[in-house]
Amino acid sequence: MDRDFKMTATTLFGLESVLAEELKKLGAQDIKEAVRSVSFRGDKGFMYKANIALRTAVRILKPIKTCKIYDEEDLYESIQKIKWENYLDAEGTFAIGAVVNSKNFTSNSHYISLKSKDAIADYFRHKYHKRPNVDLKYPDVKIHIHIQKDWLTVSLDSSGDSLHKRGYRTATNIAPINEVLAAGMVLLSGYTGDENFIDPMCGSGTILIEAAMIANNIPANINRKLFAFENWKDYDEDLYFTIQDALLKKIRSSHFKIMGFDKAPSAVQKAKANVISANLEEFIGVHHVNFFNSTKEVFGNTTILFNPPYGERLNIDTNEFYKKIGDTLKHNYPGSTAWLITSDIDALKSVGLRTSKRIALKNGDLDCKFVKYELYEGSRKLKKNEVSI
Repeated sequence: MDRDFKMTATTLFGLESVLAEELKKLGAQDIKEAVRSVSFRGDKGFMYKANIALRTAVRILKPIKTCKIYDEEDLYESIQKIKWENYLDAEGTFAIGAVVNSKNFTSNSHYISLKSKDAIADYFRHKYHKRPNVDLKYPDVKIHIHIQKDWLTVSLDSSGDSLHKRGYRTATNIAPINEVLAAGMVLLSGYTGDENFIDPMCGSGTILIEAAMIANNIPANINRKLFAFENWKDYDEDLYFTIQDALLKKIRSSHFKIMGFDKAPSAVQKAKANVISANLEEFIGVHHVNFFNSTKEVFGNTTILFNPPYGERLNIDTNEFYKKIGDTLKHNYPGSTAWLITSDIDALKSVGLRTSKRIALKNGDLDCKFVKYELYEGSRKLKKNEVSI
């Protein structure tokens, strides 16, 4: 039986607790949250499972060495002491990424990557008289160097491409939302598939697709073509397919509506193409509708979650635009819970609704707020009475 080992799942700022909860439900041990990452323990099969199933992880790292270092020479020597032939062939290819957060190292992360690459190349040259080549696009092994103060961690990246690249997105709009962020927002909202779901400004449909995968318990990365661990020397294909089959057996069917609106026909087309690519057309309806002219046409509780355009994406009066969002929600969507993300914190004041929750997130480099509005059944009627007095 495979022994447990430590792993680290990286994530986006603000999603650490969501990722920790995902790991707990998946069966991880010894879960510890940090900034933009969560460490945990599991075996090889769990590493495969984490890559296939986690919605809010960016990558899954397997540390192979941790030690104290004080300068670039220490870095070089520490990396040279790893038995690299256990992970990489002399005829193979590799790539290195580095993150440095230390006063001891004035060099940038690119230089640290180069120094680490030299250490690995020299290791093979001295021992085997030949060395593996660097391949930044399709390496056999991807290595992650992390320096925090005077601690070095060398890890193998089991994911390869960032896990936000799910494999279903064929068409995108300007500034599409990252899939990991979209899934994180849906999970933060508490939506589980037991009520209706609407994205009223759906763009290329990412939030809708992530919501539908959550509602039906479909593994996040089931459409991925390749994970980095499939190139590893100890890759166990039978175990991988056993894990994948077990996850697929847990898929369920949600019978509530998941709907997306967009006023741009091109966005509707792209969203529909992505929904088909994700094999979710039976669960998601995408409609050419201007949200500001729409009303709630579904019965029962409804989660509304969206990423309205902001900043450089809006060539109109931002405050007026956000006021219309608030008015439409208040008058036309009673009995709903609305969530929206924005970096335009000033414009949020124009929504004119009281927020019941505010969560700090990042969308790329933008500091954002993810806010919640409770829209009660009586709000439409109350407004009519107010007007008539």
